[in-house]
Amino acid sequence: MDQSVTRRQAAAIVAGNVAAASAALLGRAPAAGAARLPGKPRPLMHDFMGLNVHTVQFKPELYKPVCRLLRDYHGLNWDVGDDTDYAPRFPMARNGVDWKALYGGWSAAGYAVDVCVMFGATKPDRWKDMARDAAAYGEAFARYFGPSGAQRFVESMEIGNEPGNYSDAQYRTLFENMARGARKGDPKLLISTCATVPGKSEQYAKSLSCVKGLEPLYDVINLHTYAFAEQYPTWRRSYPEDPKIKYLTPISDSIAWRNANAPGKAIWVTEFGWDASMKPPPKTGDFSRWMSSTETQQAQYLVRSFLVFSAMDVDRAYIYFFNDEDEPQLHGSSGITRHFAPKPAFHAVAHLYSTLGGYRLARTVAKEEGRLYAYEYVSGARPKERIWAVWSPTGTNEEREATLPAPGGAVVRAERMPLKPGAAESVRFTVRPDKSLALTITESPAYLWIR
Repeated sequence: MDQSVTRRQAAAIVAGNVAAASAALLGRAPAAGAARLPGKPRPLMHDFMGLNVHTVQFKPELYKPVCRLLRDYHGLNWDVGDDTDYAPRFPMARNGVDWKALYGGWSAAGYAVDVCVMFGATKPDRWKDMARDAAAYGEAFARYFGPSGAQRFVESMEIGNEPGNYSDAQYRTLFENMARGARKGDPKLLISTCATVPGKSEQYAKSLSCVKGLEPLYDVINLHTYAFAEQYPTWRRSYPEDPKIKYLTPISDSIAWRNANAPGKAIWVTEFGWDASMKPPPKTGDFSRWMSSTETQQAQYLVRSFLVFSAMDVDRAYIYFFNDEDEPQLHGSSGITRHFAPKPAFHAVAHLYSTLGGYRLARTVAKEEGRLYAYEYVSGARPKERIWAVWSPTGTNEEREATLPAPGGAVVRAERMPLKPGAAESVRFTVRPDKSLALTITESPAYLWIR
């Protein structure tokens, strides 16, 4: 296989037939069952924020300002070709990619790597012996790349991305055996499910019932969610807090399923994002009525999603995608860079990472649907230091005046999420006689440092 994979090919690897994707990538709005398990600490934001990348295309130095967690799409067929019983000769993939150079370089740059092993290119009936070959591959992968080995390049392994061409029974067989092999190869390697849903399996997500009873074999429940207000032919996306869309509900529902069936398992949202193209859609074809978000909306909604997810019982969240070539189609312009030049979303996410990286969510200060969201984050190293994130949870692009309760300390700094390099805009606020705060909020979160 050619080692140079284009952005269009990468999208095809991730999403399969893009025209068919219209019926699949569903997101969801809040429901019951999102309570955090007792005694479970919330992650610091630099252990929470991640980015989806694609092997040889990724430029590690460029993306250091936005995260330290990477999720890579790793094709099983790269390692074994068409012969599922082929014994991988790591670090070399069968197609010539040097995983030691690739993942070793990322690790040396300070990233923690989650590898999503994709087998969609291998049809179920092409396995020589699915159970045997999956176990052998899992063991070989974990033994070479896992945290206990000499290389220690990979922290976690997802067994499948969106394996819609596998039946539930086939996926369970593959998952169980690959996970058993991985546990044998390195017990310290975290093992994740593919994209899942708590109900019936969908084209791009497997039912959590597929892994029920296999709790000793996995550590992470994996979710994908996208804020679609409409599917084909527009694929129009809304804002993350929109109560009319299905964006947050599957997360809450999956947390409830986890609490009832697999307590203690982590919840990772490994795909979420917004397209933001500067080009009009094509005049004909599947994407002629496709609707893009603006670059400002992409920046606002990514940052607000991280904030909203952090207030749920979610342990990690990975943006889809790292780079795009400005293709006006589904998932064709969802990068935080374009041609490897930072978009507004890059600057907004980098500011969030810099501002809250060493902080974790402490409490909800205010949550008024359609009016005001405010969360408090506390420093992991200096618990007396706090930051409030405050914004308008709408898609109207309107400014509004807001009143926040007394913060219990002095606000020593206030600034708004930037959309470009350089210093962030300062935010004015007024301390009222009762110590409450008055300020103008927008869809771009404001951050208030409290001492």
